[in-house]
Amino acid sequence: MHLRGLSTKRRIRVTAVACATLVAGLLSTPAADARPAPEPPLTTMSIKSPPGGANVRVLIFHGSAAAGDESPVVNAGIEAIERIGLSGPVDQRFEVEATADASVFTSETRLSGYNTVVFLTGGGDVLEPEQEAGLEAYMEAGGGFVGVHDAARAEPYSDWFTGLIGARPAASSPTAVQRATVEVGDRRHPATGALPLEWKRPDLWPNWVKNPSGDVHTVARVRESTYQPGASANGADHPVSWCRDYDGGRSFYTGMGGTVSSYDETDFRTHLRGALLWTSRLVRADCKATITVNYKAERLTPANQPGQNDQIGEPHGLVTAPDGRVLYIGRGGADSSRPVITDWNNPDVGKGKGQIHVYDPATKKVTLAGELTVFGNKGGGDELVKVEEGLLGIELDPRFEQNGWVYLHYTPHSGVNRDTRTAERRVSRFTLDLATNRLDLGSEKVLLKWPVQVHSCCHAGGGLAWDSKDNLYIATGDNNSSGFSGGYSGNNPQPNFKGVSFADARRTAGNTHNLNGKILRIHPEPDGTYTLPAGNLFTGRETDEGGGKTRGEIYVMGVRNPARISVDRSTDILYAGWVGPDAGEPSPTWGPAKYDTFAVITQAGNRGWPYCMGNKQPYRDRNLPDPSQPLGWYDCDHPKNESPNNDGLVNLPPVTGNNIWYSPQGGAPDYPRDANGVPSYQRDQATYRLPWLKGGGQAAMNGPVYRYDAAGSSAVRWPAYWDGKWFVGDFYDADQPRNAVVMDPRTQGSGGLPVHSESLKKIVPVGNDGIKNLMDWKFGPDGALYVLDYGRGFFTSDAKSALWRVTYQGGGPTPAADRLARGAQ
Repeated sequence: MHLRGLSTKRRIRVTAVACATLVAGLLSTPAADARPAPEPPLTTMSIKSPPGGANVRVLIFHGSAAAGDESPVVNAGIEAIERIGLSGPVDQRFEVEATADASVFTSETRLSGYNTVVFLTGGGDVLEPEQEAGLEAYMEAGGGFVGVHDAARAEPYSDWFTGLIGARPAASSPTAVQRATVEVGDRRHPATGALPLEWKRPDLWPNWVKNPSGDVHTVARVRESTYQPGASANGADHPVSWCRDYDGGRSFYTGMGGTVSSYDETDFRTHLRGALLWTSRLVRADCKATITVNYKAERLTPANQPGQNDQIGEPHGLVTAPDGRVLYIGRGGADSSRPVITDWNNPDVGKGKGQIHVYDPATKKVTLAGELTVFGNKGGGDELVKVEEGLLGIELDPRFEQNGWVYLHYTPHSGVNRDTRTAERRVSRFTLDLATNRLDLGSEKVLLKWPVQVHSCCHAGGGLAWDSKDNLYIATGDNNSSGFSGGYSGNNPQPNFKGVSFADARRTAGNTHNLNGKILRIHPEPDGTYTLPAGNLFTGRETDEGGGKTRGEIYVMGVRNPARISVDRSTDILYAGWVGPDAGEPSPTWGPAKYDTFAVITQAGNRGWPYCMGNKQPYRDRNLPDPSQPLGWYDCDHPKNESPNNDGLVNLPPVTGNNIWYSPQGGAPDYPRDANGVPSYQRDQATYRLPWLKGGGQAAMNGPVYRYDAAGSSAVRWPAYWDGKWFVGDFYDADQPRNAVVMDPRTQGSGGLPVHSESLKKIVPVGNDGIKNLMDWKFGPDGALYVLDYGRGFFTSDAKSALWRVTYQGGGPTPAADRLARGAQ
């Protein structure tokens, strides 16, 4: 039986009476004719739909279950809302009425006249059953509701009211006013769009019994590291204001507004004003964008047929075409039925197939477009056995629809020198037959090639991306081991194979004359050559230190394994992520633990590896004759490459701090520094500046910046809420990041931290049956997110290797345009 508007406690009483009546009826009436008497509805009110009209009126209810004088906070709230109603553009003004008389909720005539009901009430049972039923009928008719601070303590026994509010305060919430920072994540809702990114203000900050994120649309969060949240703290995701379309109407709640002074703040009144404009139907807004059930994740590719790679290779990267086709690559690892050759005496050592597949959304079919013979199939093992070379990156020409050109970053098997254990990396252009989805392997134009050592694994990099000026960015890995330096800097000059160092990243990533461990930038020309755009880190013609010690292709140096890069073509800002070394703990002798890193790169520069990591945290130098002995700390502002394996400049560009770094201990670890700026690297002294992420097993997978196409018509595109947000993720799905972050444009280029982060783990689903091992992710022209799941085994493809699509199913902003109180906006 459904008793509309009844609290749980009252339902027990009414249900008991109903059951007693039913039993009495059964005892006095023949069984065949026994029927329970129909339950009369608690209210028969017929509220006008939608309530209110063009003469917008707001009702403030401030009735309280507690006896005593009226709260000064309530008085301040009423006065503030009255001022809001009289201010702003004429077409956004409204009338305000305040009452403590709950009988208003049983008058259909009165309730039908209000566009929004505001609860400024304190806690307790403030509504009788029929009054709550009236409020429910009002919402079902399309009414608006705004709850402020203690409104979350009202109607404590009502499941329906809990849903209306969204969450209940924990009994042990802080009781003292504290100054804290509010992260304003929704940059489009009228309640938050004009607020500071980081909003510092004093208030009473409730903790929540159950975190509502994912069930409501959170527009702002309070940063717990900026105040004392107490024992019932919610952690890095602590919602403070949210909204949702609820039971036919619109509900907005803010946990702020617990002090008199709140209502004197211009920004807080702006916050309330936006909430009232939306709930009163004066403006439209999206309160569905982060609600989990509004997203659908579907696997697009089935498992390969036995012994074949007909659907997918060993997943390593994807790109979407303007017509919706998705091209994705397999690195070179074979399925379990294929041989794996590790013996360097065998001419076929490491020989594999780098595969290019095409998914066509029109037919929902996959075509194996082509296979390159690559060096990339040596299976697992230690760093002197396994290999991560192969087919590493893919991009489409900016005029792909006309010319079918596909750019591939790969290590051809034909370029392997088994004697010196070196190979060649290259970026080549191929032509795809747009009608058949077949790659013409004979059409290859080699744009760029360079040598790599392949005696030791790993960290080959591979990402490709274009900017708006048709410059191609190429992410190259630093294929050196950090195992000979304890997992720290990777700067041991001693280990070599036939004279080629394989444990000294100063030979590669830290070398101005080497293309490995870099992000290159070139301008491909139609004839298959390239030119160098202005603004790279070097021109290649520098005369410093005798000249001939730089490469003009280098845009960014000092990156270890940038497997995934992206360029936001609306700003031409480069976004990158790379994997760190292997040390699991910080060392006061050698430096920081392994940091996986993400960076917003607004200009050419040096990102530090192998000299500095994170926010310019230095490593300890080492050199011959005894690399086991620590030398001085590197100077991040004036780094020097004094390796005997360096053939580039000794004096390097200064290091730019990075935006996101994380270790097994937590996100953005930082330490007290001595007079020379050297961190203590004492684990018990660490401060974790980004508490929303952590590592462990970690492998950074940079994602895109989403751009919403307002002119588009796709029914599955992600909503405008995500516009401008940067997607950062990790191969693994436990404590590692899978988040959308907001950056401050004023600080992002110099290593500023994200100002807001939102977990995507419920939307881009984690777990063994979800997208557990995220290998690449990009938005398509339809505004849907396409994701590669690597699978559950390394150096191969398996039944879980798949291409996925995550679409939005929530619909547009509310209220509907024809339900706006004063016509179309």
